[in-house]
Amino acid sequence: MALPPLELFSLKKEAALLPGGFFHSQASIFDVRTDTVQVPTRIQSRPDILLPISLLLVILLYPLLDQGDLRRMFLSALMFVPVILSTVKLSQTKRWMRVSVLLMLGVLALGVASVIWPNRTLLGIKWGLLAVFFCLAVIGLFSYLRNAGSVTSEHLYTAMSIYLLLGMAWFAVYCAMDVVYPGSFGHPNNTVSDRQSELLYFSLITLSTVGYGDVVPLQSEARMLAALEGITGVLYVAITVAILVSAYRRQNSSDQA
Repeated sequence: MALPPLELFSLKKEAALLPGGFFHSQASIFDVRTDTVQVPTRIQSRPDILLPISLLLVILLYPLLDQGDLRRMFLSALMFVPVILSTVKLSQTKRWMRVSVLLMLGVLALGVASVIWPNRTLLGIKWGLLAVFFCLAVIGLFSYLRNAGSVTSEHLYTAMSIYLLLGMAWFAVYCAMDVVYPGSFGHPNNTVSDRQSELLYFSLITLSTVGYGDVVPLQSEARMLAALEGITGVLYVAITVAILVSAYRRQNSSDQA
């Protein structure tokens, strides 16, 4: 006769406490299960450090690869690495998962199409969609940072990633504008900038409010965008420092309590 589920559970619980090694075998089983639960957590935390590393790698290699058709094809493929890592990070939140995956697939499709059929329309749409994706990544990661109850290495990596993603987002906006309105950016002697690496350089020095003046916006619309990026960089640093300091104080007060 089959035992009821409640009695069967109590018998298994009593048997697990008996001497003779059965308790130890049960413990090893539970240890294995614990490891399998912890593995996805480790995997999910890897994009926190890999994302800023991939962004820095793109920034450092962009001037070297922004010349010649073969190098630019490799550069286009390299640009998708932070896109994929950002999608992995955003997919950990259900609210951002579907939108980020759809935008990533759209960016990948347009990137491949612009290489196979190079024309200004596809390039403009690709850079515009890439700017939208980077802006979405900034918003999603900043919401994670804003809700931080403590300061950990993941939060610091996220703050670094957001800052670099802001530079990449404005860079994509400038590239889209330069495709739609050629000659929007150039040098002080009125020579037009013909390399995208110069626009990336211009975006980063504008975000950090350094502004050497060797690459300048030549049209009024481009100047307003550059001014907005400078304001964005200053506000982001101020707000992020306030968020991290507040989270650190809450962490200290909870530890002392």
